[in-house]
Formats: sequence, structure tokens, C-alpha cells
Amino acid sequence: MTTAVRTATTKRPSMDSMRKTALVAGILYLITFISVATLTLYSPVLKDPAYILSSGSDTGLRWGALIDVIVALAGIGTAITLYPVVRRQNETFALGFVTSRVIEGAMLLTGVVSLLSLASLHQVGAAAGADSTALLTSGASFVGTYNAAFLIGGTLMPAMNALLLGYLMYRSSLVPRLIPAIGLVGGVLMTSSVIGQILGINEKISVWSLIALLPIFLWELSLGLWMTFKGFRKEAPLMVEAAAEAESPHGSAPAVLSPIAVATTAGAA
Repeated sequence: MTTAVRTATTKRPSMDSMRKTALVAGILYLITFISVATLTLYSPVLKDPAYILSSGSDTGLRWGALIDVIVALAGIGTAITLYPVVRRQNETFALGFVTSRVIEGAMLLTGVVSLLSLASLHQVGAAAGADSTALLTSGASFVGTYNAAFLIGGTLMPAMNALLLGYLMYRSSLVPRLIPAIGLVGGVLMTSSVIGQILGINEKISVWSLIALLPIFLWELSLGLWMTFKGFRKEAPLMVEAAAEAESPHGSAPAVLSPIAVATTAGAA
């Protein structure tokens, strides 16, 4: 009988790597909450139609734009980081989550471009002899573009993210099921709110919108905190599977015969 000594060519994901994945994803989720600062930073621009003609500073607007860029990249980062893990549960939903995050980031960056363009026109508006009517029209157009981009990127896409990732997290039990359950409820409510805004039967700021926003906020915050400080639940089926693969001498990776085994096998033949 020939005994072949096999050596695995690659290693399977270890529990430590899964913990690091959860940590990075959790931190990126928490970073996205700095977007709350834009509510104050953008307020003078979005609420004052004549802002473009004023001589006020653009500092707040530009800081808000930088924050939105960071939030867009961090959001995409969460999907890229979690994809190798959640694709084990359902690859289609995992790809959908990555796609929705990319769309969200693209829409946020579209809003940034609009507001930075508004800042450039604001400098022109403060100059003597500027065509105030044309500037007001252009300013209103840029603000309208930002509001529309935010409706899709900052409202609808987070709802899609909650539905897609919420489903994956609920089925995989990587985190306590109460957390994704909140996200699934919030995703449905937020989607209905956005549809209402598109059809003109719901305002951006309304009781309906607030009720829809609350569970989305709780879902993303609790998910970020749990992954950062707790990581994925070790008893989750995906974690058990990953642990078994990591402990296996072969895993599912291809194995090759050692030189000794090759010589022994050849001699036996």
C-alpha cells in the first residue's frame, strides 16, 4: 500500500481573518455616520435660494462635499469587504448589495459635483455686475440636481442595501437576527417613502419619512457596532464552515503530492 503525503497549496480563511473582515466592515459602517454633519454644513446652501448671490463663505459647503466623498467611498468599502463572506450565503444577493452600494456612492458623488459647481458660481455671484437672474436659475438647477441625487443615493439605495444585506445577514445568522430584521422592516418603509416622494404624495421631511428613517438608522448603527466590537457570531453556519475548512489539512484547495510521495508512487508502479 502506498501512503501519499499531501501538502495543501493554499490556506482557507481563518477565524482571525473573518474577525478582521468584520472589524473593517464595522468601522467603515460607522464612518458613514459622519454624513450627519452635512445636515448643518449644507443648510445655508439648500435653504437660501439667494445664497449664490451672497458674499458668505463656501467653507461649510466644501467641508460637506469632502465628507460626502468619504462617505461614498466608505459605503462602497463595506460592500467590497463583506462580499467574500456573504457570497457564501447567496452570491446573487451579495452581488446585488455591491451594486447598490456602488450606485449609492455614484449618486452621492453626483451631488458633490453639483454643490462644488454651485460653490464656483457663488464666487461669480459675489462679483459686481454679475447676471443675478441667470445665476439664480443655475443655482436652483444645481440644488435640484443635488436633491434628486440624494433622494436616490442617500435614501433609496440605503433601503436597497438594507433589504439585500439584511436578507443575507438574517439567513446566515452572522449577527443576531434582530439586527437584520430591523433593516428589513426599514428597507420596506424607506422604499415606500421614496416612492411617495417621487410621486409627489410625500415630502422629504414628513412623519412618513421620519418613521421610515428610524429603523434604517438603527440597522446600520447596530450592525456597525456589532461587527466592530463583537465580530461575526462563531456559531453561525458560515463561521462553522469556515472554521472547519481552516482546520482541514486540505480544505477545498487543490493538493499536490510531495516529492517523497511522487517517488514512492513511481516506484510502486
